[in-house]
Amino acid sequence: MIALSKMAAAVQPSATLAAGAKAKQMKAEGITVYDFSLGEPDFATPEHICAAAVKAMQKGHTRYTAAGGTPELRSAVARSYQKMYGISYTPDQVVVSSGAKHSLHNALAATVGPGDEVIIPTPYWVSYSDLVQMTGASYVLVPTTLESGFKMTAEQLREAVTPRSRLLMLNSPSNPTGAVYTRQELEAIADVVLEKNLVVLSDEIYERLVFGDAQATCFATLRPGLAERTITISGASKTYAMTGWRVGWALGPVSVIKAMGNVQSQQTGCPCSVSQSAALAALEGDQECVEIMRQEFEARRDLVCQRLQNMPGVKSFVPPGAFYAFFDVSEHFGRTLGGRKVTDSMSFCQAALECAHVNVVAGSAFGAEGYVRLSFAASREQLQAGLDRLEAFLK
Repeated sequence: MIALSKMAAAVQPSATLAAGAKAKQMKAEGITVYDFSLGEPDFATPEHICAAAVKAMQKGHTRYTAAGGTPELRSAVARSYQKMYGISYTPDQVVVSSGAKHSLHNALAATVGPGDEVIIPTPYWVSYSDLVQMTGASYVLVPTTLESGFKMTAEQLREAVTPRSRLLMLNSPSNPTGAVYTRQELEAIADVVLEKNLVVLSDEIYERLVFGDAQATCFATLRPGLAERTITISGASKTYAMTGWRVGWALGPVSVIKAMGNVQSQQTGCPCSVSQSAALAALEGDQECVEIMRQEFEARRDLVCQRLQNMPGVKSFVPPGAFYAFFDVSEHFGRTLGGRKVTDSMSFCQAALECAHVNVVAGSAFGAEGYVRLSFAASREQLQAGLDRLEAFLK
């Protein structure tokens, strides 16, 4: 028997992927399942992006690229930040990876290790804590509440800092809550970051998916000197419905970006060449497709939130961004639903899947017991039908 390393033994499987796998198994058995577990747009990748990939293959662009991505794509990423936020990056301040998750891993691998602490506001995306542990660093969780809009205050950050604090992981718009920090809230956090000499890993993957008056803010732009201690993460998956293409990127100081590229060169060699051509077309092509998808997500958000507000024993939050509803179901703990005793968010989700055939993800996976996450990256018809099932289940 082969003994596992301490790192491998400690890492947990992704809760969202595990929830999706169970739903797929039930579907294979002929059961109709309303699966709202995965953070994956249900739209097809826009045609002009797919056409660019085909053209790249036909031209023979199917070989290794530079480890950190093609010069063309790195330049396009830099130009997009100049256009969106007015911040200047050179191509050597950009590294392209096999998805934003890969970028997060490489950024952590390049900046923290044993003895370091990483500060993470909760609720947080399921992979953050395990990605930190894989480096040998430890993490410190800072809880937020529905009443606070699921946002950490500058004072909370200041109180969380210790002599071992090295890095803050920030996510706005947020997975799983959809929370979006205002510019003023981020400026206050930025002041603490500069005061305490922290590095910031700013996960901005949902930056193009904001609703109503909400606006996404690029953290690196907020204060002089902040860009030198900020690594910005984003990618093509959510904005352009390109989850399976696996293209993410990071922007930051040259030394860190070079180190991330070195790590990546030993891991994967390079990102997929064809996917990079597709991402280049996504960034440089017509952006109307992004707005069409954003408007549909906003309509779905409104539908879902209105339904949740009318459900018994549910406290909901109207998300200003991303495509998740994160709601409190703790009033149902202690009840028997569908013949199953519900004691926590995990047993709630298991009962909802097995009895109502509605698949949502337990809040405990995101560091927020009592809540569940529902992805509204599904058609309105699917959402209505699934919410009908969930409402009947709760009653």
